[in-house]
Amino acid sequence: MGLERRGARLAGARIRARRLDLGLAQTALAQQVGISASYLNLIEHDRRRIGGRLLNAIARVLDLDPAQIAQGADGALVGRLEAAAAQHDVPLADAEVLAGRFPGWAGLIAAQAARIETLEAQVAGLSDRLAHDPELSASLHQVITAATAIRSTASILTGGEALDRDWQARFHRNIHAESLRLAESSRRLAGFLEAPGTSDAALTPLDRVERFLDRMGHHVAALEGPNPALSPEEVAMGAPDLDPAAREVLRRWLVTYRADAQALPLEQVAQAWREAADPLGVAARLGCDLPRLLRRLATLPPGAGPAQVGFVACDAGGALGPRRALDGLTLSRGAAACPLWPLYEALSQPGRALRVRAAMPGESGAVVLCHAVGWIETGPDWAGPARPRAAMLMLREEGGAETSGAVPRREVGPGCRLCPRDACPARREPPLVPVRSDAL
Repeated sequence: MGLERRGARLAGARIRARRLDLGLAQTALAQQVGISASYLNLIEHDRRRIGGRLLNAIARVLDLDPAQIAQGADGALVGRLEAAAAQHDVPLADAEVLAGRFPGWAGLIAAQAARIETLEAQVAGLSDRLAHDPELSASLHQVITAATAIRSTASILTGGEALDRDWQARFHRNIHAESLRLAESSRRLAGFLEAPGTSDAALTPLDRVERFLDRMGHHVAALEGPNPALSPEEVAMGAPDLDPAAREVLRRWLVTYRADAQALPLEQVAQAWREAADPLGVAARLGCDLPRLLRRLATLPPGAGPAQVGFVACDAGGALGPRRALDGLTLSRGAAACPLWPLYEALSQPGRALRVRAAMPGESGAVVLCHAVGWIETGPDWAGPARPRAAMLMLREEGGAETSGAVPRREVGPGCRLCPRDACPARREPPLVPVRSDAL
């Protein structure tokens, strides 16, 4: 039921709630607006519609705007309340009544829910950065190195050994230089540790593009159809909060998006997916290559493709492009990513379609149905080097043939530093916090 219909249906309830808040008897209100108490009772129980002069008269007595009675609370506020209730598994059937009767408290609840969501995203971003950001590791190493050098030099100066003036001056210069280095390294480290969302200083162009695409749901309606409303360049130029480097990353992503949308019209892909939710079969039925279809499935609007989807692509060096997380699960950037994900296996087997049930560590670890494929880009001339690429679509298991025993299960992880699998054959370094294998 739409908000307008609900607003009309609940107009009487809003009148009754406001009357009770003011301590006004039903008979008294009826007398002031010139109707019978029995008729007002029918209105308050939503058994009679209200409008015109009577609506204005009741609103005037109750000190309300007529629109507050007729339309109810702000639809956006009601939507935020309902979204917050759903996210935290709280039953909230009367979100509109709450927002209409106590708009201040409803606004506070919605704001607190948004704040909680922002803080959770910041914690997740900081955790990923602490574990995987190579620039953060380098900055931290510089801080430790500078502090160690200052300590060593200071220990010589305070050790009691007689030093001539030249050596003392040299040690003093060393301490001064290392102090400046320590201050600069500390400043950079503080910048990297800024919580994502509170400062953009530590965000890379890819981070900024991912944040922009996440807000759009990775679907760009302006680039759909035979005559798109905008060009990729226009969309990139209109994207807020992006620096030139990020706009260029976004522009390249949008150019690929538009080419995929032209080759695979939205309705055509959506219909094929409804008939058989299998990427390889859909690609064969539509006569397109699998990498393009995987990209397209990750950019469809809600209801047109997979219900829950994640996507990631990489080059031969393992560098990841803009990612789409699946319920917060995605691959980490840099050399710390787990090499057992089928995305990386696909790099060494161009053209072969891979399907794996990837299982994260722990008893409650997520199981993700992964479809991956690799290919080789060439050109633009004979002298150009071959550029291996790979793409992977991630779907939540929903039962049926896709999740049968025919699909192999593979244990993967978030990366060696955070993975507790002691016996993993692909382990490159010990975990930061050792975990017994029998605890898994």
